Amino acid sequence: MPNLLLIDDHTIVRSGMKMIIENFLPHCNIDEAEDGDAAFEKIKQNDYDLLILDINMPGTDTLDLISKILALKPGSKILMLSMNSEEIYAKRYLNAGAMGYVRKDSPEQEIKKAVTNVLANKKYISEALAEKLTNELNIRHNSDNPFDRLSPREIQIVHHLVCGDSLSEISRILVLKSSTVGTHKARIFEKLYCSNIIDLSTLAKLHNVMNTS
Repeated sequence: MPNLLLIDDHTIVRSGMKMIIENFLPHCNIDEAEDGDAAFEKIKQNDYDLLILDINMPGTDTLDLISKILALKPGSKILMLSMNSEEIYAKRYLNAGAMGYVRKDSPEQEIKKAVTNVLANKKYISEALAEKLTNELNIRHNSDNPFDRLSPREIQIVHHLVCGDSLSEISRILVLKSSTVGTHKARIFEKLYCSNIIDLSTLAKLHNVMNTS
């Protein structure tokens, strides 16, 4: 009987995912956590066969949480759950140590496939993303997406900036100094040749980066 931990700040998302998973894993045990701190405490106290982790949660630095989880329990299997652009985010979280990435609006069968693959110690990305990655390798061209120039942290900050969060709010959510966030913002603008948030938002929309929940 597999033990799962579902980590998401939205109760309705946790309930929906729990219902889907219990349909094909009726005897599994599913614990829930609404943020990174609560999740980490549960992970310290219990051994889970699968962690299903939302990317965007208030007060939670998801990349840092993944690092802490894998340092504490290196064999942890982590499946990322999000509405963010798969093409931009999936590769970054897989590189950080997650084993799979599935969108919240995926069909039930795809969610089932993602969960069962990662439980079986196999990596999972959607067929659409796999095809895109294969095409990239076959064509062997340099990416024309300017957001590929950004680090995972910078991509996180782009998300919050485009969503209208202030530097102080981003500082609180990502547990960073305001000056550090300001430095990241300046570097983002420099790398993307943007002069203001309107430019950044327009560019993000153009490259289908901000597809958020």
